[in-house]
Amino acid sequence: MSDSPVIKTMRVVPVAGYDSMLLNIGGAHNCYFTRILVILTDSAGRTGVGESPCHASTLALLARFRSQIEGSELLRLNATIATLFASDARHQQTAHTDDIHIPQMNPEKFYNATAAIEAALLDLMGQHLNLPVAELLASGRQRDRVPVLGYLFYIADRNLTSMNYQTGQSGGDAWLQLRHEKAMDAQGVVRLAEAAAERYGFRDFKLKGGVHHGEVEVETVNALLQRFPQARVTVDPNASWSLDEAIYYGKQLAGRIPYLEDPCGAEQGYSGRETLAEFKRATGIPVATNMIANDWRQLQHALQLNAIDIPLADPHFWTMRNAHTVAQLCQEWGLTTGCHSNNHFDVSLAMVAHLGAAAPGDRLTAFDTHWIWQDGQQLTQHPPQIRDGHLELPEGPGLGVTLNMERVEAAHALYNSLPDKNRNDALGMQFLIDNWSFNAKRPALLR
Repeated sequence: MSDSPVIKTMRVVPVAGYDSMLLNIGGAHNCYFTRILVILTDSAGRTGVGESPCHASTLALLARFRSQIEGSELLRLNATIATLFASDARHQQTAHTDDIHIPQMNPEKFYNATAAIEAALLDLMGQHLNLPVAELLASGRQRDRVPVLGYLFYIADRNLTSMNYQTGQSGGDAWLQLRHEKAMDAQGVVRLAEAAAERYGFRDFKLKGGVHHGEVEVETVNALLQRFPQARVTVDPNASWSLDEAIYYGKQLAGRIPYLEDPCGAEQGYSGRETLAEFKRATGIPVATNMIANDWRQLQHALQLNAIDIPLADPHFWTMRNAHTVAQLCQEWGLTTGCHSNNHFDVSLAMVAHLGAAAPGDRLTAFDTHWIWQDGQQLTQHPPQIRDGHLELPEGPGLGVTLNMERVEAAHALYNSLPDKNRNDALGMQFLIDNWSFNAKRPALLR
């Protein structure tokens, strides 16, 4: 296409930011988190950007893909992405620590790399056509803002470690202080919810479980419901409960929560899809997942078993366009659209905003986002805003965000200074429990 802009350069920039000591089944978040920016420039002088989780394998794949992206025509975006999917890189599998719920070898990093490239291409395409990315996804722009939930964690005491966790900002916004402080029980989590609701207007909350005994986490959910009686509150134990435990706790919460996320998983020779189907039959509680339906084959089996109601299709693990296709299937098949999240910068926040803005229909559960834990560390000039419990769609064409290159270079320098660049939630746990190691079937503090 002679009138198509051509991709001139592809720059891959690993970046790092700061995090709190957030607990989950995998351990405790490190004081740093890492991401990857893919920055494309075209022959028209425009810049497009995408973001993905960071891992050495993802960086290697992106380096391999550079020759296929540079020199490609922007308007042949479909063909470019199809070329990546047709390559043997899609089958280059990467080991995963959770070999109970996730195959020991899986293509997750390929999708991370492809998602970042696709987002950057969509950003450029939107700028070329003077349209937001939401308009380029198949359903087009459906709304100007997307409901998001207050993602709550138990927070360990950073003072027990020698790691470089940040301190809170005292004397100002309560959230900006409390998100760095110890919150290990229901009372502490409720304080976090109050501060987050005050700053962001949340009407929905999710507790990251898989940390304490299930009774403690149910108690925390009940405390949140008592404090916010009109809120939709749920918990995600990351499949750390057995099927019997999940049914027991589920029956305690039935009628009070909108859904449970991955309450149980693979056990005793049965897959997570089978156990979740049994959980649904026993409790009648809708199920959300980001663990057992993360590609088309898994989703097919999960739906055949009636194991899930809310596939949390993360654009970083599906790609933006595939995640939107999942949203279309949800609309047509009577499911509910949702979105999973990891720690991220504001380019990812924009990606999620456009995905949610284009999701068809009104069966949309509040999307996950970790942004509230990174708020203030933006890498763009004007990051998307969360107000009244909603993520607002950025104005302008493409993703609607422009990189602040001074901040990007500082985040890149921080990344380069890190001795351990891949995520490892076991490091911080050593300060809490001697010789702690990951166990996919036991909450983090039960050893």
